[in-house]
Amino acid sequence: MFQGRRFEYWLRLSPWSAQALMVALAGLAIAVALRAVLADFGLPLYFSTFFPIILAISLIAGVPAGVFTALSAIFIVWWAFIPPVFEFSPLNHDDIDRFQLFLLAVSVLIWFSHLCRMILRMRKQRPA
Repeated sequence: MFQGRRFEYWLRLSPWSAQALMVALAGLAIAVALRAVLADFGLPLYFSTFFPIILAISLIAGVPAGVFTALSAIFIVWWAFIPPVFEFSPLNHDDIDRFQLFLLAVSVLIWFSHLCRMILRMRKQRPA
């Protein structure tokens, strides 16, 4: 049913490599572009596009890339999408709560992806 060979591409990137950083930057650019499209439609879903991107980046490039993307997402959303836009203004309690819930949710996503990568690595090392 589960074939380890098919999923070995998740383990090709070393978590601290330049390629992993490039994957994180590309995913971040995609998430920001999709978030800008949602902003043009007037949808105030600040972090909606970042969740799937962070999960994918964490699975493909590892925990450091996922953490980098999550922290970058906070500053990008704060600067570009929370009114007044394109400036770092003081956050109100609702925005702080959004940031905290986002960090909690992506922490679970990144931890889950780390566990998936560990399981795949263990399956790869186990003799057939």
